[in-house]
Amino acid sequence: MKKWFQKSIIITVALLTFGLISPSHFIWEQILDTKSPPRAISSDVSDYEQVTITEEAPTYEHMAVAAREQAYIKFGNRIGPVIQNEFDDVIFPKIQEVIDMTIAKASSQEVTRLSISEKPSGDYHEKIFNIYNETTRKDLIRFHVRTDKKPLEGYYFNFHYHLAEDKYSKHYVLGDIYWSKNTPPKWLS
Repeated sequence: MKKWFQKSIIITVALLTFGLISPSHFIWEQILDTKSPPRAISSDVSDYEQVTITEEAPTYEHMAVAAREQAYIKFGNRIGPVIQNEFDDVIFPKIQEVIDMTIAKASSQEVTRLSISEKPSGDYHEKIFNIYNETTRKDLIRFHVRTDKKPLEGYYFNFHYHLAEDKYSKHYVLGDIYWSKNTPPKWLS
């Protein structure tokens, strides 16, 4: 199968199953591997012990865990508990979708070089985390959250990202979460 078709199938299934079937799952190795004959799947435990995990599996899972962790570090103890449910239900799946698309576009060698920055900015700065190439130290995606005040409504947190492809000039909106009419605390507080 063509590589782009394989990747589009993987992305589609990952999005439809909310990540329950990940691209590094054993099923994908059997379905998409056209070079070798398919192995029979047995219920014998010893067969499962022989399955090796590819380089992509730890990176793919690490990206989602690290992304969520950096977001909650940014929110701190005062903002995090208030917006946690809406962030987990609405915003984070969109962040994960953008990360999945980035991983799908990259070659297997590039995927192993991708990493997430570890220091979200505090005060009223926007940076949550960046996904960057460890070798070149260049950002591919920058995830931000901005505090917006809408007249007569109150404060919202606007989640968005920027891409290296357009030199970070466009805002790609992930969504808004309402805070209240009161000024929100500083990030990391």
